[in-house]
Amino acid sequence: MAMNSILNPDDIKKALDAFKAVDSFDHKKFFEMIGLKAKSADDVKKAFHVLDADNSGYIEEEELKFVLKQFGQDGRDLTDKETKAFLQAADKDGDGKIGAEEFAALVRE
Repeated sequence: MAMNSILNPDDIKKALDAFKAVDSFDHKKFFEMIGLKAKSADDVKKAFHVLDADNSGYIEEEELKFVLKQFGQDGRDLTDKETKAFLQAADKDGDGKIGAEEFAALVRE
């Protein structure tokens, strides 16, 4: 499943363009710009499964680096600083990875 089937491709493109600059990524603004924040819990869960590239049930730090590429080919890799900040914001139980519930809570922030 691609993000285009969940979200508006124009919104995705605008958001990817907005965060092209290195160290500019802000997950709150990004989720709002792509329209994920306004989506149903089911759609947020679908997005989680797309980002969970290895189907482990978690989004690990390595998968977070490539999160923008999961939204579109124009997406860049996140820097280590951005990746760690994103993980820290979502990982409420401190296990070093993001579960589906943590992801849903992060999107709704």
